[in-house]
Amino acid sequence: MCSLLDQNKSPTFVFLFRITTIMMFSTLLDRIARFCSILGGLVMTALMLMTCYSLISRNVFDSALIGDFELTGVGAGAAIALFMPLCQLKHENIIVDFFTANRPEAFNFRLDRLGDLLMAVIFSLLSWRCTVSAINAVETMGASMLLGFPDWIVFTSMAIPFGITALIAFNQAAAKFNANDKAAS
Repeated sequence: MCSLLDQNKSPTFVFLFRITTIMMFSTLLDRIARFCSILGGLVMTALMLMTCYSLISRNVFDSALIGDFELTGVGAGAAIALFMPLCQLKHENIIVDFFTANRPEAFNFRLDRLGDLLMAVIFSLLSWRCTVSAINAVETMGASMLLGFPDWIVFTSMAIPFGITALIAFNQAAAKFNANDKAAS
């Protein structure tokens, strides 16, 4: 690889070569998690723009945007769920290591794998219950009060990212435990 970069290549070639190399080694779950976080960011941006529009129209033009609170609740729930796969992928969950700071590295490694497994179980349950709720909402034709926004869309927008998060956590618990020798010590 160095020989390719050592030749008299343009900076554009080097940049594209590095980007291509990074993309080749990223996993499918990594790409899906990043795509989910981009969607979550777009949803949050749309919520921010809607809130600004609602406030300006309410205070300047004396007209309200009907259902803005409902849409904010739906969008915030979906955005939070969409950020969870990347959060799990990068292990950016809150960890309190007050009691484990002085423990051996092998102990902490096993504890982290147990944490990954627990996260997988929790997110599997969340995904399952959101899916059941979505099916129930379709059968009962549940909808929001002001806009009549279908509840099944809300539950589905959370069930899918929670399922992806569970897959990532299961993958981390299994792959890192098998691939690392720290657990053997």
